[in-house]
Parts: sequence; C-alpha cells; structure tokens
Amino acid sequence: MSCSQAQGSASSWTAKQNKAFEKALAVYDKDTPERWSKVAKAVGGNKTVEDVKRHYEILVHDIFFIESGGVPFPNYKTGH
Repeated sequence: MSCSQAQGSASSWTAKQNKAFEKALAVYDKDTPERWSKVAKAVGGNKTVEDVKRHYEILVHDIFFIESGGVPFPNYKTGH
C-alpha cells in the first residue's frame, strides 16, 4: 500500500498527526514498553494502537520501496 492509498483510507491522517507520529517514533523506540499505545496517545485524534501500527507498516514499506530504487530521482534541469 502506498502513501496515496493510505490517505484514501477511512483512517486518514492530517499533517499535524503525521508530524506527531514522527516525533513519537523518535521518542518511543522499539524497546519502549507499550510503545504503540504511547505513540497513539501522542498522535491523538482518536487514533488506535492498530491505526498507528498500520501507519508504521506503511511507512516501512514506503521507505523500503524508495531505498530499493522503486522511486526514480527527479531529473532536475540546471539553470545554466
């Protein structure tokens, strides 16, 4: 599932929620007890533990896709 598919789902995320999600992931690493409930609480907006886990899985998938060359670099034109 791509980011665009995730945004079209019933559980859409605002820019503010995405920023809170990113910050919470930086604060609560994989060794944090009850990590996902803490991330969900930090995100707010009635996001559940399952919502944040699913959002994280989408993020990991998208990063893998980008790093594996699935997204080409833009062809920037120089102004010279």
